[in-house]
Amino acid sequence: MKTKVLNLDNKASGEVELKDAIFGLEPRVDLIQRVIVWQLAKRRSGQHKVLTRAEINRTKKKVYKQKGTGQARHGARSAPLFVGGAKAMGPVAHSHEFDLPKKVRALGLRHALSSKAKSGSIVVLDEAKSASIKTGDLAKRFGKLGLESVLVVDGAFDKNFELSARNLSHVALLPAAGLNVYDIIRRDKLVLTKAALAAIEERLA
Repeated sequence: MKTKVLNLDNKASGEVELKDAIFGLEPRVDLIQRVIVWQLAKRRSGQHKVLTRAEINRTKKKVYKQKGTGQARHGARSAPLFVGGAKAMGPVAHSHEFDLPKKVRALGLRHALSSKAKSGSIVVLDEAKSASIKTGDLAKRFGKLGLESVLVVDGAFDKNFELSARNLSHVALLPAAGLNVYDIIRRDKLVLTKAALAAIEERLA
């Protein structure tokens, strides 16, 4: 399918063809969800941990003798039963990561891009460049384009544009090499430069 190419002043700058194999699929929510769950699991640090009975700093001496006290049988004060004792079956440091086939990941990315295309949430720019570092000026330009919550993807970002967009809370910048399903879905609009479009097509060819 064809879509307009705009510049930062919201003026037409030609047309570009979006490949149906990447942008024209019928979006599958289950595939997108699988990839997002995989991404979020992979980025979890897994450092949550509590002290076990072997690690807790309490005496290991038997509290009182086994028989004849009329009370329950107890061992060390580090037992989970006592205040200040260890945690029974608590969390330990481990990885939450799991495997997901490359083909499923690539397909999830295609479906995420297709979902944005289907909802009309993709904007193609000829280039993302600024003559100077002016955040206010760039914010006005995004306002003209009707962009509020937006992910901008480019091959290699222009330094002035990158510094101008840095303080805009509603704008996120991402190089084409790092394009992923989670970042696409969490923003309302997806802005692709022609350079990013070429990189995506090459990656998913």
